[in-house]
Amino acid sequence: MLTTRLTHVFGIEHPVVLAPMDLVSGARLATAVTTAGGLGLIGGGYGDGEWLKREFAAAAGTRVGCGFITWSLARNPELLDIALEHRPAAVMLSFGDPAPFAGRVRAAAVPLLCQVHTLDQARQALDAGADVVVAQGGEAGGHGVGTRSTFTLIPDVADLIAARSPDTLLMGAGGVADGRGLAGALALGADGVLVGTRFWATEEAVVSARAHARAVAADGDETIRTSVYDIVRSYDWPVEYNGRVLRNRFIDRWHGREADLATHLAEAAAAFKHAVSQQDYDIANMIVGEGVGLIQEILPAGEVVRRMAQDAAARLGEWAPRTAAVSA
Repeated sequence: MLTTRLTHVFGIEHPVVLAPMDLVSGARLATAVTTAGGLGLIGGGYGDGEWLKREFAAAAGTRVGCGFITWSLARNPELLDIALEHRPAAVMLSFGDPAPFAGRVRAAAVPLLCQVHTLDQARQALDAGADVVVAQGGEAGGHGVGTRSTFTLIPDVADLIAARSPDTLLMGAGGVADGRGLAGALALGADGVLVGTRFWATEEAVVSARAHARAVAADGDETIRTSVYDIVRSYDWPVEYNGRVLRNRFIDRWHGREADLATHLAEAAAAFKHAVSQQDYDIANMIVGEGVGLIQEILPAGEVVRRMAQDAAARLGEWAPRTAAVSA
């Protein structure tokens, strides 16, 4: 059993939190993670109020939180009201300045999690009064700035927090797919981890069996950071962000040729839409991180939580006696 500041403050058994992946992290997945002793976050994504209401209702009183894409939330601020009405265990804000929403979250006495990718963003999160800073390295699936690795970003942010706001908690994210990643994040100064790709590859995730099969056969070298899917979906992401996805034929055609893609957008968008409906992942996107190479099977989410925590505890327990022996 791993006891950290995160488990103490949130009253959970394991320092493992589900990333609020857009649509993938629905109530079924979030409640499975919480029931197993972690903390599940529903993915608020780009904003669908009716979907959000349905997922909170489906959670049926299980303690779960919610996460939002901050720049998109700014266009639909009423979504935050929907989340807060359900007394979430936490609200996570990512990919934008959290300050415009931080006051409302804190006034509702809901813990505020802010995901960051750089030290400047970490400072911004602390200024906004974040209860938890989530330091996400470029290994992660989905969007990010992508210029920092988890291995160096976590201790950098840990030192910043220690100097400026010692009571603020820290979670690591990006490439954490098993007990080794959890143990490493704790050793680097985190209080817990936010996990996306490993939970993407679980029975409760809103992911097709065909996508799961393709992911299990893939390795981390097959992922790439690109903006082609933002272009083809007409998602107006800030220029500093791109997304890590599994490489495929569509990416091979358009990555590095974004200007050409823009001129052929109608044709490409139609092909993409058709591919999504047909589960054709040579064209449709699969949003996974480098940790996909560590996934060998699709498991229940609760089993992922338990295995990750048990393996991390065993690894840290084995390391501690060796360290003590060397010191003696």
